[in-house]
Amino acid sequence: MLSFENDYSEGAHEKILQRLIETNLEQLPGYGTDIYCARAAEKIKAACQCPEADVYFLAGGTQTNAIVIDSMLAPYEGVIAAVSGHINAHEAGAVEYTGHKVLPLSQRQGKLDPKELAKFLENFWADPNHEHMVFPGMVYLSWPTEYGTLYSRKELTEISEICRRFGIPLYLDGARLGYGLASPKADLTLPELAALCDAFYIGGTKVGALCGEAVVFTGQSTPPHFLTRIKQHGALPAKGRLLGIQFDTLFTDGLYFQISRHAIEMAGLLKAGLQKLGYSFYLDSPTNQQFVILDNQTLEALKGRVAVSFWEPLDETRTVVRFATSWATRKEDIETLMEILGPA
Repeated sequence: MLSFENDYSEGAHEKILQRLIETNLEQLPGYGTDIYCARAAEKIKAACQCPEADVYFLAGGTQTNAIVIDSMLAPYEGVIAAVSGHINAHEAGAVEYTGHKVLPLSQRQGKLDPKELAKFLENFWADPNHEHMVFPGMVYLSWPTEYGTLYSRKELTEISEICRRFGIPLYLDGARLGYGLASPKADLTLPELAALCDAFYIGGTKVGALCGEAVVFTGQSTPPHFLTRIKQHGALPAKGRLLGIQFDTLFTDGLYFQISRHAIEMAGLLKAGLQKLGYSFYLDSPTNQQFVILDNQTLEALKGRVAVSFWEPLDETRTVVRFATSWATRKEDIETLMEILGPA
């Protein structure tokens, strides 16, 4: 069966598997203090053009979001997110489980509106009862968003300036960061993202790694004793080398960016093929996630042949589904998909 259900169905890029085999019998210190974690951190700081950054490696996206947000917020603070944001919609209340409320704002194609964000913060501080309320202590964004869309340089700069005006950090979820950077519609570079955010993570799980996310704290934003906070959350692996080796490989010879470009090229072929067959799109996504409107009969006919991700019902007869390409998507898989679908 073909799968376009997500971008983490496959294992890992073969260069990562090869390096794990080559280093398997090396005896290394634990908890991320090995040479490979150190080397990967230096390569990431160089790629971000942020030599003062602190880099930590965690296993997965939900874990990373919960720990970073919990560690950066005071006990009485919550985190602002788009209502469609991953921490609000698809992380099973992981942030709330740490004791911090998610403060959802409306979204436009997955994005927060800078003017609405500023108004929310202004209204909070103007409210004479704000001492009895959950304080907005952070802004959370994802780039790309859950709809595959991208904040522009202008939008992210405006949000960053709002955060600095109100003295709260800007945290960016980069689960699919590589696919955003590889998009022809992106007008932001990795160093620009690092300059605008107080913290973000570079996703590996969805971009060629077996597992792993690289958290980057820029400037002086690292929470005190963050390694201890990771341990307290049960998320500090003794064999931290497994994450360091993967990111060291991804950031050697531009592999991370190379495989991200491949996913975007495959998404372009997928999009063009669907358009040629007459299918409609829910929105225009410039990244590896494509949201397609299928009639329910077509969707039912795909079962057992093609795996896609249900997104939301459009009406009684049509459904929005997500087709995702990845670093491992093959051109022949897309050609086979078009044969199975046929004209709309």
